[in-house]
Amino acid sequence: MVRASSARRTQREDIPVARRTRQPRQRQGNGAAGLLFGFVLVCVATLVVVMVAPTLLSRRQPSQSLEISGFRERPDADGRLLGHFPYGEADADQLVVFQPGIELNVEAADALDSMMRSASADGVDLRLLSGFRSLDLQESIFFDVASERNQTAEERAQVSAPPGYSEHSTGYAVDLGDGRFPETNLSQSFQDTDAFRWLQDHAARYHFVLSFPEGNKQGVMYEPWHWRFQGNADALRLFEPASRFSRRDL
Repeated sequence: MVRASSARRTQREDIPVARRTRQPRQRQGNGAAGLLFGFVLVCVATLVVVMVAPTLLSRRQPSQSLEISGFRERPDADGRLLGHFPYGEADADQLVVFQPGIELNVEAADALDSMMRSASADGVDLRLLSGFRSLDLQESIFFDVASERNQTAEERAQVSAPPGYSEHSTGYAVDLGDGRFPETNLSQSFQDTDAFRWLQDHAARYHFVLSFPEGNKQGVMYEPWHWRFQGNADALRLFEPASRFSRRDL
């Protein structure tokens, strides 16, 4: 595992702070000119704010691509969109490269490394299939695949979280597979593998929990391959709302 912060994403530029210097006092006889000058400054400043502020704000806010024509669903009162809770994108300095092309939160990576070593010692070939996904990547996965499969956004959301609503964007979520049975990757048939049975017995020891168990109250499709790390305060806070929906219906 390579312990190096991701350098693939460029940091947002800071918004410059305008400096204003105090103007020297004008003589009493120039009061009218001073008022006129001040009025002009106020007008110019107002125009700049109206024209520039939306652009600056759009650069600082994550892309809200869900607001597209044809997407009829809106978040519920608890924030869920078609079962998925909202999640922000992990900071680059909190991520490490776990294996080529896959990044994870630093602590999640340590825990996963220990868990995979333990599984290997027990004869289980546990594989990491997916980890951190940026909002841009999740947007591409969501809408591009929907287009390829001729799915509506609502239909796509039944099997993949919309951008801004994916646990993968936190850096704490992983998709796992069994190296001996790759045909079960990202399939509900993964539940029949040795890797899944081992995870059921041992994953909690490493603070990994199944995000969407069968019959979960969150309303998301059963995904035996999708697990999330809840071994630090930040992760517990992020996933606390989802944890209340993760148990089976009685």
